[in-house]
Amino acid sequence: MNAQTEFLSIAGPAGVLEVAVDRPPGESRGTAVIAHPHPLHGGTLSNKVVQTLARACVLSGRTAVRFNFRGVGGSEGRYDEGRGELDDLLAVVAALAPEGPLCLAGFSFGAFVTTQAVVRLNALRELDRVVLVGTAASRFDAAAIPAELHPRTLAIHGEADDTVPLAAVMDWARPQVLPVLVVPGGGHFFHGQLPMLRELVLRHLRT
Repeated sequence: MNAQTEFLSIAGPAGVLEVAVDRPPGESRGTAVIAHPHPLHGGTLSNKVVQTLARACVLSGRTAVRFNFRGVGGSEGRYDEGRGELDDLLAVVAALAPEGPLCLAGFSFGAFVTTQAVVRLNALRELDRVVLVGTAASRFDAAAIPAELHPRTLAIHGEADDTVPLAAVMDWARPQVLPVLVVPGGGHFFHGQLPMLRELVLRHLRT
């Protein structure tokens, strides 16, 4: 994301995981772990939406941790349809954010994996914030967000998303009564709207 980005290799369930860490100036107020889009469709930790999420987290005073799922970039292993990718995310949390305030964020496939991680971790520790962008609810079984986390969860979707239809996300959110912030005219990758996306996420993280 910038010249200060620190690249690490940590042990994951299927081998080495490639990780990028961006730190805020001064003391960090917590850690945000951010998951990228589908590994088989060009998703990496360098995705522009993922970088936008990381920037918002750093501006909010958090340490932003991005990582490549298994089989992507310098991460070892093979795509595992979300199961192994959940294990990857949990391994990153265990290695780099074992305690303290934790924010989980994800984009597209990464948001789907993040919902699964939220359910798994909510029983074990407090989650400070949850950010879900373009949640892949049409192709994957996104988990319901626990009701007690709704006030700390921001779900954002583009009105004109042609990768994950808005209707699919509403069908996922409706039974939970989970609010979804809809960006008028927004596409899946929020082309031309990334600064607005950053500000929306930053506002949520600072609340």
